[in-house]
Amino acid sequence: MRKTTHAPGTIHRLMIDSKALAGNRLGDPTERIIDVYVPHGHDGKGLPLLVDLVGFTAGGPAHTNWKSFSENVPERLDRLIGDGRMAPVVVAFPDCYSRLGGNQYVNSPVLGNYEDFLIAEMLPEIENRFSCGGTGRRGVFGKSSGGFGSLVHAMRHPDIWAAAASHSGDAGFENLYIPEFPATLRALAKSDNSIEKWLTAFEAKDKIDGKDTLVLMILAQAASFDPDPSPETFLGLRLPVTLDTCELIAERWDNWLAWDPARMVETHADAIGKLKGFFLDCGTEDQYNILYGTRRIHKTLEARGIAHRYEEFPDNHSSVDYRMDISLPFLAEVLSR
Repeated sequence: MRKTTHAPGTIHRLMIDSKALAGNRLGDPTERIIDVYVPHGHDGKGLPLLVDLVGFTAGGPAHTNWKSFSENVPERLDRLIGDGRMAPVVVAFPDCYSRLGGNQYVNSPVLGNYEDFLIAEMLPEIENRFSCGGTGRRGVFGKSSGGFGSLVHAMRHPDIWAAAASHSGDAGFENLYIPEFPATLRALAKSDNSIEKWLTAFEAKDKIDGKDTLVLMILAQAASFDPDPSPETFLGLRLPVTLDTCELIAERWDNWLAWDPARMVETHADAIGKLKGFFLDCGTEDQYNILYGTRRIHKTLEARGIAHRYEEFPDNHSSVDYRMDISLPFLAEVLSR
């Protein structure tokens, strides 16, 4: 059953056969679903365009599916727009799911060139089809890995995106990832310290648990931040720590840190200053310690006098979609100017 009495918008399902994703080492399909929400009473023409980057273990269509006890994102949009709390916008939900369970929305020879896919392939297709978005009228938002994608895209492509919002986006890698490496190694040790054996066994399982997901997450980040170009390395996957003593391998870990938004902002703050709006938040009980990296981003921007909206809220990392009630109206408002 629907969770709002407002007239529903329309969900259009597009398919894009991506050239940017061709040749990815995971063997993932290049044909990708893009669900597109158009609000009731509109055909999309002249409206701003938002792009929803979902978190790890999800794909864009997960946000348009029916959801128990709460709203999916289109229902949330119907309510916010119907109540007059949010200007009408088109919203795209791209499927960027991978064999490793997710995506960081950057170019990778392992995962595929998702940065190029989103910018060079998805945006033109949607904007041509619905006559929406365009320069100064595009925004990107997401949570967790999707929040990371929003942060990185905002800093790397202020000429493409005019606004961005990150909910608990990956930042402060020392606090976020280093605590997860020992458990990853313990899991791999049961498969002779072989990523290939571990992943093969994982993919044969009838049931997975949270411990599996955390190992998979570390592998997905390795594929994004430090892929091994050697063809003999299984899927190009390598870790930034020694397998026996869990010591950081400086060169590899530096490659990870180069993608840490808490560090990137030090050299990309001016890019954020070019945006019409930049929103970031994080729960004060975030179990992945992302709060501290998010605070670093805020403090850097604040010190440089760069306008942004920053909020902390009393919750953890999980089930915080309700925060979109704040970020989505913010993005719609700045993009409608």
